[in-house]
Amino acid sequence: MPPTIRPLTAADEADWRRLWTSYLEFNETSVPEEVYQTTFARLLDADRPQQNGLIAVQQDGRAVGLVHYIFHPHNWKIEDICYLQDLYADPDVRGTGVGRALIEAVYDAADANGTPGVYWTTQEFNATARLLYDRIGELTPFIKYQR
Repeated sequence: MPPTIRPLTAADEADWRRLWTSYLEFNETSVPEEVYQTTFARLLDADRPQQNGLIAVQQDGRAVGLVHYIFHPHNWKIEDICYLQDLYADPDVRGTGVGRALIEAVYDAADANGTPGVYWTTQEFNATARLLYDRIGELTPFIKYQR
């Protein structure tokens, strides 16, 4: 059965932390404790509707995936655009539709917000995820730079 995709709640903190830590480790990075606390608080803050988090939960109650997304203005459009910032599925459920379900839940949230555009980035070496992304999104020619 497909997982239930739902908004994060305060009760999800331990599962969220486990999943996000695994995501960060996969991306060969880490963040300080203060960032964990601040990010989770922001994702739950009703006064920050632009920043959101969803969790994928199996029928047995086990959390197996997460996604974070942010609505923001875009200078080339009237409507906002949606940045899908973090996407993670436990390794043992990859290939079962969890990643697709999380992305489609972001698409649904964007549609409900009147935000037709959703974009994300991934590591070039993330070949498994890119197989899904090539089916559910459109690869762009843009190259990311940062300070």
